[in-house]
Amino acid sequence: MLSIPDVAILGGLALLLFGPERLPKIARDAGRVMRDLQNTSQAFVRELERAADTAEEEARLAELRKAEESPVAQPAAVTELEPVVESEPVVESEPVAESEPVAHPQQPAESVTQEHAAEPELQYERPPVF
Repeated sequence: MLSIPDVAILGGLALLLFGPERLPKIARDAGRVMRDLQNTSQAFVRELERAADTAEEEARLAELRKAEESPVAQPAAVTELEPVVESEPVVESEPVAESEPVAHPQQPAESVTQEHAAEPELQYERPPVF
C-alpha cells in the first residue's frame, strides 16, 4: 500500500514526464481502463455463476428424468399368515378361604346408570365473538 508521500512523489514524476497538457488526458484514459477492467471482471464472475447454475439445473433435471424412467418398486406380495394363538398367562394364587366375606357394592350398576340417564344434558351457548 502506498503512503501519502509515495503518491505525491509519483504524481510529481508523472507531471514532469508527461507535462501539464497531457496529464489530465492520461489520467482520464487510466480511469477508463480501470473501469473497463472492473466491468470485465464482473462480467466474468457473472458468467461463471450462470454456468454453475446451469450445470446444477441440468444435474437436477437429469436426476428427475432418471427417477421418472426407473420402474417404481412394486409393493411386497401379501401372504397368508397363520393366526398366532396366545395362551392366557397362568397365575398361581393362594386359595381363598370361604369364610372371608366378599365386599358388595352399595348400589347395583343398573341403578347408577339409570340415575345418570335421568339427568338432563347441559347445553352451553357459545360466547359472542367480538
